[in-house]
Amino acid sequence: QVQLVESGGGLVQPGGSLRLSCAASGIAYAFFTMGWYRQAPGNQRELVARITGSGIPNYADSVKGRVTISRDNAKKTVSLKMNSLKPEDTAVYYCHAALGDQLFWGQGTKVVVSS
Repeated sequence: QVQLVESGGGLVQPGGSLRLSCAASGIAYAFFTMGWYRQAPGNQRELVARITGSGIPNYADSVKGRVTISRDNAKKTVSLKMNSLKPEDTAVYYCHAALGDQLFWGQGTKVVVSS
């Protein structure tokens, strides 16, 4: 039974900060590349950030410099710290796990950036 459970979404004003977390179970977590994707209404799901099992991160250009992804392999969690949030960051954020052809998704957590 594979589960990726996101938390930390909510309403935040522009310029504010938010920390999202994802707790994984049912996978060999340390071997998976973990990531965060987001999907706004009417848009396609897009990559925000990802981090390899060895801790190498990469970021979408739209969030680079404002976002930090990290993981704790002992706790089987991955976090996304976002700051300087913009209204265009509004979306449902999804936790993602990938290893070869094994792909898993969480149910998402909603982030709304609005005054």
